[in-house]
Amino acid sequence: MSDAEFLDMVARDSFNFFVSEANPENGLVRDSSRGYSPCSIASVGFGLTALCVGVENRWIPKNEAYLRIEKTLRTFRDKIPNEHGFFYHFLNINSGARVWECEISSVDTALFLAGALTAGEYFKGTEIEKLAGEIYARVDWPWMLNGRRLLCMGWKPESGFLPYYWDSYNELMIIHALAIGSPTHPIAADLWNAWGRPRGKYGDYSFIYCYSNNLFVYQYSHAWIDFRNMRDSYANYWDNSVTATLVNRQYCIEQADNFEGFGENMWGLTACVGPDGYKGYGGGPGNSSCDGTIAPCAAAGSIPFAPEECIATLRAMYDDYGNQLYGKYGFKDAFNLSRNWWANEYLGIDQGITVLMIENYRSGFVWKYFMRNPAIKKWQSLCFEINE
Repeated sequence: MSDAEFLDMVARDSFNFFVSEANPENGLVRDSSRGYSPCSIASVGFGLTALCVGVENRWIPKNEAYLRIEKTLRTFRDKIPNEHGFFYHFLNINSGARVWECEISSVDTALFLAGALTAGEYFKGTEIEKLAGEIYARVDWPWMLNGRRLLCMGWKPESGFLPYYWDSYNELMIIHALAIGSPTHPIAADLWNAWGRPRGKYGDYSFIYCYSNNLFVYQYSHAWIDFRNMRDSYANYWDNSVTATLVNRQYCIEQADNFEGFGENMWGLTACVGPDGYKGYGGGPGNSSCDGTIAPCAAAGSIPFAPEECIATLRAMYDDYGNQLYGKYGFKDAFNLSRNWWANEYLGIDQGITVLMIENYRSGFVWKYFMRNPAIKKWQSLCFEINE
């Protein structure tokens, strides 16, 4: 099978998660393929975008995708509890009620909104665009600042704002884009400069890094925002994610003596399920955390940044370990050869980043629609120089 056929298979199989693991009554999508899993609102955001990708690739009829998206957005507008427009991270898949005493989450609300607004641009002039706009318009971004210059990670009714803020480079760019671009309750554009951008070195590489070095932090904002020709006063964040991907790979190559299977075509450290539960894995400057667990979505989510290296490792995973690692929704979440451990589940956000980034690599589809949104154009003009 050619690389193109391989990527099409992986994307299509991963897409099926968002059809089969969604509640058809309300559009809520499971966090994980485990039967008892609640809904994750981030999973819903990836799913809303994936449904548009599915229409474009003829994996799902346009009308079916439209009805699923409209139902989901109606649920979020009318039924899901919100606080100043922000949503709880995890919800009961049937009732939509908060579960696990979880937090009202700024980043997960942002990932949900990114999906909703993408669908709004794709189905422009429809009820979907109207619903997405209404949900976005009621988010009170300044409230999440809690009187500071940094956005808070979340809030709980029992205890108020969490003691954690978006203070240093990670997946925070999508939150700030939506907050600064907001048509109704924006935060000041100069808050784009408020978060830290630590520079680190790894071998010959130098880049703005996140302390955890989980590869997903260099991917999630880029799933929707096309940073290729954009630069602010500090960096071109596209180039930065290319470097972060190559560093993640290089770290794994250098760990080959310590962990079975690691090498130039077997790498990928991110947040995923591991033999000891869900963990954030990473390597490079800052914290390195590695126990031999590799997640296929780490390479899949970086395909636009380093296509050759990422496709090669995904093909090696499929060819060498497909029997244990590949199933109905594409690649299972992770594996650890040193401990002979294989995940038996799929995660919505991990199948989601796989679908979106394969499609961006192939066609730029998600970028094309998301970047049309006036709020994103506003943020872009306030915070970036554009080099066409």
